[in-house]
Amino acid sequence: QEQFVESGGGLVQPGGSLRLSCVGSGSIFSIYAKAWYRQAPGKQRELVAAITNGDVTIYADSVKGRFTISRDNAENTVYLQMNSLKPEDTAVYYCNVGAYYNSKYHPTGFWGHGTQVTVSS
Repeated sequence: QEQFVESGGGLVQPGGSLRLSCVGSGSIFSIYAKAWYRQAPGKQRELVAAITNGDVTIYADSVKGRFTISRDNAENTVYLQMNSLKPEDTAVYYCNVGAYYNSKYHPTGFWGHGTQVTVSS
């Protein structure tokens, strides 16, 4: 059974930074590609960033140049470094494992409980 524990969220002022972590347990976390999603109130969950085991990365246009995804398979952990945060980045952030093919990330149904990020002055 796959389980993820996300952490690192919080309240930050616009322009600030946060680093999210997701520790996975189970048999597939280190094998599959990994991603961060977010869901703001009243909106659909959206892909923020993904990383393959070959370190191919993809980002949503809204976070390019500000967010960086990285992984440590030995620690079963995926990170999301978020800089220059904006109020529109406010959301619950979730990690996921999935497949990357045809230049697109395809999520599985395994999700953690998420971590809240609030960007406000």
